[in-house]
Amino acid sequence: MATRPRLGSSGEWLTAAVFLAATLLVGSLVVRELRGLPRAFSGPAEPPAVASEAVPPEAVSVPALMLGAANEIRVGDRADAAVSRLDAGVVLVKTTVEGGPLGPREVRSYELSGTRFILVFEPFERRGEPRVAAIYLQ
Repeated sequence: MATRPRLGSSGEWLTAAVFLAATLLVGSLVVRELRGLPRAFSGPAEPPAVASEAVPPEAVSVPALMLGAANEIRVGDRADAAVSRLDAGVVLVKTTVEGGPLGPREVRSYELSGTRFILVFEPFERRGEPRVAAIYLQ
């Protein structure tokens, strides 16, 4: 006697329908997130952080400044250590102090043998010690 194949119980059909609905739900959520992603990045980009109004627009930002064979100042150095590395021939031309987002920002313009450079000191965290935030050459 031949047996007929079983079509399945109603529980199997219900489980399959739940899995199908869950797959469609997850797929629609993924598509919605992918559609929203470009909007999050397509807005106007923040302008690059301007160190100060005391920095002229033609100044060029550099990550480090070599002042002789052994004297180097880098972005991130402590302010007192950076100032102590300046040679005797370096002349302070101008100092500007203004409020920064995390504390006072000090912009110092120096000159060495006809070359001007600017050091920007500000804390990197609230109540932190001032550090070299930027170095500019003119």
